[in-house]
Amino acid sequence: MNAAPMPSPAWERIRIRGIVQGVGFRPFVYRLASRLGLTGWVTNACDGVHIEAESTKDALDEFVVSIGEDRPRHASIHSLEYSFLDAAGFTQFEIRESETQGVKQVLISPDIATCAACLRDIFEPSNRRYLYPFTNCTDCGPRFTIIESLPYDRENTTMRRFNMCSACRREYEDLLDRRFHAQPNACAECGPQLQIWDQAGRVLAERNAAMSHAVEALRSGAIVAVKGLGGFHLMVDAADEDAVLRLRALKHRDSKPFAVMAASMEWVLELCTTDRLEERLISAPEAPIVLLQRRDTAAVAKSVAPSNPYLGVMLPYTPLHHILLREFGRPLVATSGNLSDEPIVTDERDALRRLSAIADFFLIHDRPIRRHVDDSIARILSGREQILRRARLRPSPHRYRGVRGVRPL
Repeated sequence: MNAAPMPSPAWERIRIRGIVQGVGFRPFVYRLASRLGLTGWVTNACDGVHIEAESTKDALDEFVVSIGEDRPRHASIHSLEYSFLDAAGFTQFEIRESETQGVKQVLISPDIATCAACLRDIFEPSNRRYLYPFTNCTDCGPRFTIIESLPYDRENTTMRRFNMCSACRREYEDLLDRRFHAQPNACAECGPQLQIWDQAGRVLAERNAAMSHAVEALRSGAIVAVKGLGGFHLMVDAADEDAVLRLRALKHRDSKPFAVMAASMEWVLELCTTDRLEERLISAPEAPIVLLQRRDTAAVAKSVAPSNPYLGVMLPYTPLHHILLREFGRPLVATSGNLSDEPIVTDERDALRRLSAIADFFLIHDRPIRRHVDDSIARILSGREQILRRARLRPSPHRYRGVRGVRPL
């Protein structure tokens, strides 16, 4: 009996548009192609992600279906176009250098709150990223606030000044590592670092000592300007009535509520009553401020939200915030780093000029912020999510202005 003929190979060209850069899409495609035994390549392009793959028709069909069904959790596919061609004779599957030609028009993910795996890293004493405030992976970290041009590669972001050490480079190139092709990948040996300044810009401490200095300043009632992901926060002890009133006076903010940052959902539940939808919203990867019913027993100064039954509460969304809250030990006011009606400050030298009349200390870092992004504000009303201020929450046309080639929805 003659053996059944082997299926002839086919070559498939795929073009994917949507939020597919900065969300681990190329590593996902690489792993999927490797599992299915495909050859070819994947790359970032100016309009999304381009793929060319070769295998049997059945394997390629499974490949396309799996891209749609198993895509990274922060990805959003708006269109997937494919066509079959004659086999090209690829011998392996690879991630190619990004294509830079063509009209630059693509959607970029919002910045993503620190994932559970990175949290374990920064609070595990034996981990090489222990208490490192700029830890990230393909599932979390800065995206929109650091990108300068397209496509989304490290050299097109404000991380280009930080050359990865050998350990970070191994992670970046390891197919099985969750930091495989994580563009902001860094550690304490090669990445951004903290400093704390006084009002004259003098460096008082660096690295972990800067964090400790900031914690002690907050405990003493000081106002600390903290450079975060998309700009500065002005922070004080949320339980210190005198400190909050002083912040109100210096910021010229008479009665508008201040937002509160709490280290965990357990802390949130001590401050406010919540339902399932509110808990899901406050825990979202975009980490919005959520308006919640305030408990009578909440250990928060009355002047945080005067004569208001609600508190605007958010969870930490960067390792820096997680470390600061955990070391401080109780909630902090985290209001935007500006005077009322002025834009939020993003640069530390500008912060000294504009905020030195408010802040006693400046906890800063040397990763530039390309564009400011304030905290989103949301609430649950009649069982539905209502966005009161959209910033990190995706997607909104205004969030993509000012990035060369980034297209709003």
